[in-house]
Amino acid sequence: MSPIIHSLLDTDLYKFTMLQVVLHKFPQTHSVYHFRCRNLDDTVYPLVEILDDLNTQLDMLCQLKFKEDELKYLRSLRFIKSDFVDYLELFQLKRRFINAGIDDEGRLDIWVEGPMVQAMMFEIFVLAIVNELYFQQIRSPEVLLEGERRLQHKIASLKQYQTEQNPNDPPFLVSDFGTRRRYSYEWQKHVITEFYQAVPNIFRGTSNVLIAKDLNIIPIGTMAHEFLQAFQALDVRLRDFQKAALETWVQEYRGDLGIALTDVVGMDAFLRDFDLYFAKLFDGLRHDSGDPYEWGDKAYAHYKKLKIDSKTKMLTFSDGLNIEKAWSLHNYFKDRFQVSFGIGTNLTNDMGQTALNIVLKLVECNGQSVAKISDSPGKTMTDNDTFLAYLRQVFDIPEVAE
Repeated sequence: MSPIIHSLLDTDLYKFTMLQVVLHKFPQTHSVYHFRCRNLDDTVYPLVEILDDLNTQLDMLCQLKFKEDELKYLRSLRFIKSDFVDYLELFQLKRRFINAGIDDEGRLDIWVEGPMVQAMMFEIFVLAIVNELYFQQIRSPEVLLEGERRLQHKIASLKQYQTEQNPNDPPFLVSDFGTRRRYSYEWQKHVITEFYQAVPNIFRGTSNVLIAKDLNIIPIGTMAHEFLQAFQALDVRLRDFQKAALETWVQEYRGDLGIALTDVVGMDAFLRDFDLYFAKLFDGLRHDSGDPYEWGDKAYAHYKKLKIDSKTKMLTFSDGLNIEKAWSLHNYFKDRFQVSFGIGTNLTNDMGQTALNIVLKLVECNGQSVAKISDSPGKTMTDNDTFLAYLRQVFDIPEVAE
């Protein structure tokens, strides 16, 4: 069996940006990550059937080290610090920190437990491996033809939107955020290459660092939920965890990577913490759950209340998008904000087959539960309902049916 992951750069940029902060600010942190498939009933065959191959792939993943040209590329990124690259030169994932098996209900079960500076790097690799192993068994020439047809339709749509774009409007910007849910590495690289060649003024970049390096395009990414969640278990009051996370980020990057993620405990609770200080320091906000129009309107009202010109800020949308949704959102917000869109599954795994909705989420930090309270039912993630209830109480978040 050949390895699915060939390079430790074959992951999302925000894994490196978050890891750098963890290494510098709280390197001793212990963490637990847990795998979940949110649409088990939609799978063609049980995911447990890939278990043996998955374990073989994990063995191979843990043999990889960063190559010299990869480290050189990371050093070329302005916000990556030299001591962090020195750490990566020594870096290797340790097999003992990840276990893949079968749970009590016969489902595929994956746990990662160990130092956060190790454990957090497994996520994107593991999800990409699970996806590729799953789809390898149901691949056919017809599927690839359908994927290509859909890809060319997207490109045609973008070219049409480009002709409709008013030259005085903020640009319509689309990036690939699809590494974790991709059909395969080769397909993801093909999609990105086609987009970049066809509509370079619209297609802004990719979250995948290896593909960004190879194609000489912009790597995109700042922070994910796990970074903010970790502060729920660090030495700050729970009520202050978002402010502590944002402050730590600012201290590390001092103006770079200024898009803040808003939905760890919901947009309303986020905005209560996102005061004038943070609103001026951060370049904008990222949407990842809940109604995107309602979310953006709340962001606009918040900036207006703070007397900040919203046209100087960026809204980045990244929740379940396709090209049409992105264009609609762009037209709705373009007169008030700069807008950009990170599209995942619909770019890298739109083949006419039902995509897997899989995650590998942080559920525990330093022996304490952490949780995400999503603005979308079904995306809330925790292994401790008692802690979840406490978190809701602290942030005054009503319970909704999942």
